[in-house]
Amino acid sequence: MFENMNSTMLLSYLQGHMGEAWVDNLENPTVAQVMVGIFVFYAGDAHSEAAKELLYNLPEHILVIVDTDDWKKRIETIHAARIEKFDRFRFEKNPEHLDAKHLQGYLSTLPEGYELKRIDASLVNEDSLHKLSPEFTGLFDSAQDYLNRGLGFCIVHKGQVVSGASSFSIYDNGLEMEVATDPAHQKMGLATIVSSALILDCIEKGIYPNWDAANPESLHLAKKLGYVFKEPYDTYYINYQ
Repeated sequence: MFENMNSTMLLSYLQGHMGEAWVDNLENPTVAQVMVGIFVFYAGDAHSEAAKELLYNLPEHILVIVDTDDWKKRIETIHAARIEKFDRFRFEKNPEHLDAKHLQGYLSTLPEGYELKRIDASLVNEDSLHKLSPEFTGLFDSAQDYLNRGLGFCIVHKGQVVSGASSFSIYDNGLEMEVATDPAHQKMGLATIVSSALILDCIEKGIYPNWDAANPESLHLAKKLGYVFKEPYDTYYINYQ
């Protein structure tokens, strides 16, 4: 059902790493829902009664991704008053687009007073890291699970994490990037530096750091780092209570 949806977050579930799923029938499913963090994917028969039930199987704030007009129409009908439709941006998944020498050059631009660090045992529970983005480690079972299976770097200023790039989710041969910078420390190239550090670490380990942009700023940063834009795609934010 999901074979045409090219998402590493879907792979996270389908390959057994993280996430949850629901189907209408365990033996012969006709409709399916996969939830990985704040993302939900649907596939199968959008017109079925089971599809309607699963479209109500949502937490309060969620991003929904589907790949057919039938599913889009069903979502827009059922959640008409609760949705906001917007574009996310996907990129070619080609490791050859990521040039280590190009990325290495960004590491030397770290401003004075800032320190680039790996997210290790001394930082994984740091309050300022989680305040910046709970998604840096949120999909992992525990801090130790993150240290065992996740990857990430952060930039520290005066003892506080002010920028970070981490594995939002993981799959067999890679991870999905999560990047955030404190608004008070933006426009200094910190996101470029910390993202470069994580991408370089992935290149060294032979895994792919997938980038999926939520806004034009993220799209611009991805292109700067070497990712090649592929296409925009519809995403639904649903505020469901």
